[in-house]
Amino acid sequence: MKGLKKMKYSIQFSDAIHILAYIEIFKNTNLLSSEIIAGSVKTNPANIRRIMSNLKKSDLITTQTGKANPILARPPEEISLLDVYKSIEGNTNLIHVDPKTNPDCIVGANIQQVLTSKYDLLQQKMELEMEKIKLDSIVRDISVLESKDRPQNMEIVEKYL
Repeated sequence: MKGLKKMKYSIQFSDAIHILAYIEIFKNTNLLSSEIIAGSVKTNPANIRRIMSNLKKSDLITTQTGKANPILARPPEEISLLDVYKSIEGNTNLIHVDPKTNPDCIVGANIQQVLTSKYDLLQQKMELEMEKIKLDSIVRDISVLESKDRPQNMEIVEKYL
């Protein structure tokens, strides 16, 4: 559709999950520097450090200054996607209402109020579902796919199967 601007969205949440899964899978290795993790995420190391800072503030990881050895602050089965989302996005809703509608139009004057109530309901349901999905299931699913697609890495992922 010509003329429509693309909606902005954050990939920080996805990157944070990626980082946590990476930290779990590669724990106790020398592959945990922000530079190496950035290679997996395909972003720059500064972005990794920024996300990891948020994860640390939310007590999802622990780190030591000057040492490339982040670790999960709790077991992966105790870290939910909601925990990760809130560490990155705070209390920001997943879906947003356009605040610039025409108050002189029947639809424009009322759409914000109507959508706000619907979006609030969706937000509650999404948060309930996000709370159910734990990091260990993400790591397990990654391990299943990796063991099928690249069996040479089975030694790394087999403990999560």
